Amino acid sequence: MLQKEIIINNIHGFHTRPAASFVKEAKNFVSDITITSNSKTVNAKSLFKIQTLGLTKGTLIILKTSGKDEKKAIEHLSNIIQNL
Repeated sequence: MLQKEIIINNIHGFHTRPAASFVKEAKNFVSDITITSNSKTVNAKSLFKIQTLGLTKGTLIILKTSGKDEKKAIEHLSNIIQNL
């Protein structure tokens, strides 16, 4: 299992459009992928679940990956979030 702390820097937060792109990319990996924010953990392959976190600018999240391609997944997905 790998994990990485990331701060949402996008002025609009992690809203629907970028979250949908993120979920699409996350579904390309076989690893289990989760996002944790404020003690709530959700499946990162579910747009609905991500939206329940209310990820606004400045929010700290923990991205976790676990599985065969966990290293590629965490690198690729953390880049997506950081470059919103």
